[in-house]
Amino acid sequence: MAAMPASPILSHRTSGLIAAVAAALVLGIAIASERWGGLVPCALCLLERWPYRIAIVLGLATALLPVQVARFALGLLALTMLGGAVLGVIHVGVEFHWWPSPLPECAAQVSRGGSVADLLAHMPATPSKPCDDPTYLIPGLKLSMAAMNLTFAGLFAAVAGWIAIRRPMT
Repeated sequence: MAAMPASPILSHRTSGLIAAVAAALVLGIAIASERWGGLVPCALCLLERWPYRIAIVLGLATALLPVQVARFALGLLALTMLGGAVLGVIHVGVEFHWWPSPLPECAAQVSRGGSVADLLAHMPATPSKPCDDPTYLIPGLKLSMAAMNLTFAGLFAAVAGWIAIRRPMT
């Protein structure tokens, strides 16, 4: 009797749906911590949300497309999350004061003369926080949200890349 070939544990549809749900969950936690937890995101925090938005779309595309195209979409998802991990490295470096933030929104506003009214007119409508001021989601755990993003995005990229390259897909 011939041995049956091993079937993949996850189909491309299941992999895509899991990726989309995982990205939506992370994005949801970030938004919930802002809305209900009272945390104020900085400009880098807001930028770090974009890879998750893109991952949701690519995860859904992976679930809906034929296998070979789905593999490509999952590879793009892995690269997107790798970009998210790079943003996390940049943000963690800014928090540790290893380098300045690349975004001008992260710096405190400097008065270039003029009246107080001029200064107030150029202030943002919503408050923001400096990018080098870490935000901690879990009290007592000295792991900033930027460091959590770096960790999760890196793992997400590695798993998605491994599935796209190494795993048989059906």
